[in-house]
Amino acid sequence: MSFIVWLAVLGAVLLTLALTSSYLRWMPVTTSAVCLVLGIAIGPAGLDLLKLDIKDAANWMEHLTEVAVLFSLFVCGLKLRLPLRDRKWRVAFGLAGPVMVLTIAGVCLLLHYGLGLAWGPSMLIGAILAPTDPVLASLVQVNDAKDYDSVRFGLSGEAGLNDGVAFPFVILGLLVLQQSGDSNTWLTDWALKSLLWAVPAGLLIGYWMGHGIGRATLSMRIRNADSTFSPNDYLTLALIALAYVAAESIHGYGFLSVFAAGLGLRQAEVKSTGDTQTPAEQLVQPVVGHQNVEPEAAVHGDLENLEDSQVAAGIMMGDMLAFGSLVERAMEVFLVTLLGVVLVPHWDWRALWVGGVLFCLIRPACVALMPWGGLLEGRQRLLIGWFGIRGIGSLFYLFYALNQGLSGSLAAVCTNLTLSVVALSILLHGISTQPILARYEQRQNQKN
Repeated sequence: MSFIVWLAVLGAVLLTLALTSSYLRWMPVTTSAVCLVLGIAIGPAGLDLLKLDIKDAANWMEHLTEVAVLFSLFVCGLKLRLPLRDRKWRVAFGLAGPVMVLTIAGVCLLLHYGLGLAWGPSMLIGAILAPTDPVLASLVQVNDAKDYDSVRFGLSGEAGLNDGVAFPFVILGLLVLQQSGDSNTWLTDWALKSLLWAVPAGLLIGYWMGHGIGRATLSMRIRNADSTFSPNDYLTLALIALAYVAAESIHGYGFLSVFAAGLGLRQAEVKSTGDTQTPAEQLVQPVVGHQNVEPEAAVHGDLENLEDSQVAAGIMMGDMLAFGSLVERAMEVFLVTLLGVVLVPHWDWRALWVGGVLFCLIRPACVALMPWGGLLEGRQRLLIGWFGIRGIGSLFYLFYALNQGLSGSLAAVCTNLTLSVVALSILLHGISTQPILARYEQRQNQKN
């Protein structure tokens, strides 16, 4: 297919979403679900306007899905303003750690004993499907940096952390497939390098890079009275790229580093403006295209009562959140539409059973088994158990595995099950998310 055709289809999908947005907002359906259906309609099973060969596209699809996840992780980190010592972080750590490991084990057992797959493919597919998605889960994440709801905050932290924490288990699945001898030295090597080193290394280098660059940027802008003209979109791209490269260069996980860079930058804002209940970007509302207007007209708000640090931090955070969210949404539309294009040729009916058990039994049971104490109420545990949305992160791990040498029937099983389960998640969670959340928020407002 020519570039012109791809561009025309993408433009048509975006135009359709733009024209129908006023209708979709009142319907219990997400944009992702609409894009999936549109992709099926223009794919080989529908109008046959687009075709995509997974094998030929695996290399560039790996990088495209990776970029989408990186932007989403960075934006997710920017939205989480609570200090790491706050007890609500325990929900995120519990979901991204023990719950995800238990989910991997549950899916692995399901595939091995239920579908008769060998342990290697079962482990690999379990690791691919276990992490919740930061891109498609935006509806259930925090609305902004002052949203401290336990459900939303826990799911946001989980989405930011578990895409990186899942990586060592994807590598473990690939290693299990490659091993033929009885030596276990590879397992020790995996635990030391891929788990004990790569996870904390990625988190630490990303956090301190984001925090350091954030503090230095704000200091320079305040000193030079350059709060309104600085290109914050450049800063977003630079920090994502540098945090990723820095982590990968020391064999840490770039996903975790980029998420932590967003966290570190947010904490730099907190340190500069004060630990108040109102994030700086909500005190200062930048005007669209403010680089071309006078400084005094570049922002809205009661600037006379704000310090220079608050103005600088507010404009920086507002611009970065807006730019990152724009890229995130555009990538979501494109990738989910492509998923729809390839779905029917790769549909696996066994995914109905696998997805049903994963969404309705394994994920809720893993959440219920955690000793949350007073961190979560019963209804909140049920919500978190259901909102285990799979998406672009799983697609990245699939293409990563395919590019590591998977071929033949093994590649087909991994591809078909992953694409089918992700599509089911988009449809089921897409239809149920808005009404369930609306009811939850109504009850929370009544309590307050």
